[in-house]
Amino acid sequence: MTIEFYCGSGSPYAWRVWLGLEHKALPYTLRMLSFSGGDLKQPQFLALNPRGKVPVLVDGDFVLYESAAILDYLHEAYPDSGEHLLPDDLKARARARRLVREADSYLAPAMESLVDDILFTPADNWNAEAITKARDAFISELARFEGELNGDFFAGDVGGVDFTVYPIIALALRTERKKPDVNLSANIPMKLAAWMRRMEALSYFTKTYPPHWKEA
Repeated sequence: MTIEFYCGSGSPYAWRVWLGLEHKALPYTLRMLSFSGGDLKQPQFLALNPRGKVPVLVDGDFVLYESAAILDYLHEAYPDSGEHLLPDDLKARARARRLVREADSYLAPAMESLVDDILFTPADNWNAEAITKARDAFISELARFEGELNGDFFAGDVGGVDFTVYPIIALALRTERKKPDVNLSANIPMKLAAWMRRMEALSYFTKTYPPHWKEA
């Protein structure tokens, strides 16, 4: 039975899973939902995820939400399909899961503050102090994550950690389109910038790129 994947364009958490599905070479049906159209508030979607958020994965009669849990599930449920999302070695796998948790606990909140303060706030209401605080926190986290990058990817071969971190950074960079002087791109450390280019060279990267970003 084909997996159903409920996604929202531009959600870094949904994008993480989309990259994971492609990396695992799994057949799936993409259900692209509209945030502005209220799709996530519809009863049929809330029946899948009462929190009203993407991503959601439906695999037969099994429904799962929360992106990190979905990647773990895909890794364990389909070990022989595509490539692994996490390392085989126990300690390397534990480190990878730790990096995912760190990204969600520290890097993502700084990104979300920037996005809220810039993209979802009218320019006349921008709070310079709040924006600077979120920007500095995000740049500090970028330096921490560069320190964890000891090869081409975060945990050996490309996988779940990379699929977690890249979309978070990509969404944060979108704030420069509305407020160029936030100047995040100039503060991406050199090794991290090279890693981003490797991510963008993945064969399935363009397929998963947020559709509405292509139009903007």
